[in-house]
Amino acid sequence: MKVMVTGGAGYVGSVVGAHLVAAGHDVVVLDDLSTGHRDAVPDKAVFVEGRVQDAARHLDPSYDAVLHFAASSLVGESVTHPEKYWHNNVGGSLALLDAMREHGIERFVFSSTAAVYGAPEVSPITEDAPCAPTNPYGASKSAVDQLITSYCAAHGLRAVSLRYFNVAGAFGRYGERHATETHLIPLALQVPHGTHGSVAIYGTDYPTSDGTCVRDYIHVADLADAHLLALTATAPGGAAQTAGAGGHLVCNLGTGTGFSVRAVVDAVRTVTGCAVPAHEAPRRAGDPPILVASARRAHDVLGWRPTRTSLEDIVSDAWSFLRHGEVGP
Repeated sequence: MKVMVTGGAGYVGSVVGAHLVAAGHDVVVLDDLSTGHRDAVPDKAVFVEGRVQDAARHLDPSYDAVLHFAASSLVGESVTHPEKYWHNNVGGSLALLDAMREHGIERFVFSSTAAVYGAPEVSPITEDAPCAPTNPYGASKSAVDQLITSYCAAHGLRAVSLRYFNVAGAFGRYGERHATETHLIPLALQVPHGTHGSVAIYGTDYPTSDGTCVRDYIHVADLADAHLLALTATAPGGAAQTAGAGGHLVCNLGTGTGFSVRAVVDAVRTVTGCAVPAHEAPRRAGDPPILVASARRAHDVLGWRPTRTSLEDIVSDAWSFLRHGEVGP
């Protein structure tokens, strides 16, 4: 198939793009490089520098599907500059869907997030949990999910939204390179790498086994596998059409296992052989104690099974990428 990958020069988009190329698809990456990296675009993919808001200039009827990763994704920034998130995430997605409709492209995979759930009271979290985002980033992603549902019902779009939990690790020469890093594993790895002197633990009085937040970590390569299965599900008569409401299937992606902040820091110490000093800090507003996915729907409907579920293996791949710019075979 010929597919467009928006945001394909970013972390998740580049890994998915590499998997699509390896599967034999013709891949065109659309990215404005505001946060992505040109060298993260797979060698056999065609690169187009541009904004997702201008997708109508770059799409045409020869495309079979679009996988949409382009978005602003910093929670803190979304609170101080919400307009950026409504313009980029919602406005950009609307422009993209309109361009797809104009050219008769009916297959769509959307990069969504567990942030749409906010701070749910029940764990593990299913897709039936209420969407109650606690910040504009999560709200913008929830709004796009609603937008997709309406386009599926009205215009025959067949779509899968994949709600990620905590993505980590690396694949080949593709890994995390954020100008503003907010994720725990790369932040902790910066200590043995010599970039920072210690890692912060925000909150030690949560109702968890060791008092720190618990999160579900998923390897980025497992995440990519789910996207290829989701793309298959958008075929005519596929799972998106038969199992989703009006052609829109929503699936959580996680392992169903939670690890505390202290457990992650310990895994970084084990993998790197370094002490990794940690300092305790006050809770961050809006951090729920536990966020763990129920991925049963992805298992049952897409046939997806994560295979890289060891926390130390995930950390090891991220550490290899940080040191060498790639993960070995």
